[in-house]
Amino acid sequence: MTTNDENVPTLFEWAGGAEAFERLFQAFYQRVSKDELIGPLFAHMDPGHPRFVAAWLGEVFGGPATYSETRGGHAHMISRHLGKALTEEQRRRWFNLLIDTADEVGLPNDPEFRSAFVGYLEWGTRMALVFSQPDAKPNMAEPMPKWGWGEVKPWTG
Repeated sequence: MTTNDENVPTLFEWAGGAEAFERLFQAFYQRVSKDELIGPLFAHMDPGHPRFVAAWLGEVFGGPATYSETRGGHAHMISRHLGKALTEEQRRRWFNLLIDTADEVGLPNDPEFRSAFVGYLEWGTRMALVFSQPDAKPNMAEPMPKWGWGEVKPWTG
């Protein structure tokens, strides 16, 4: 798959659009609520949280700018992690549960999509871990991440 071809769908389109991401995160946060390690982190989450995270990932993967327009974009996402002091064990659990849920809800499992999907999740969860530490000084002006087929985004922190 080449990114120079105008007919190449975005990751958002390939995954099945907003409906696919909403299905993913509804199922995921049901699993999270039962998890002993990360469940407590989300015990008081807004009932709309799965929808908000679905909009985030959809936008990152080339979908509409819904998260930026309704939630405040990258700065808002960073703010949701500040001071949480997440651990590597919690990051991995979140990551692994999401990968398992992606399989369960039928997100595409072709190597190209999964490579991009896992690549973003690895990068994004590590950024959340960094932003959550007590001494974090994130650049709140960083733009919304954009992820595509086989791209790597450098950290500018």
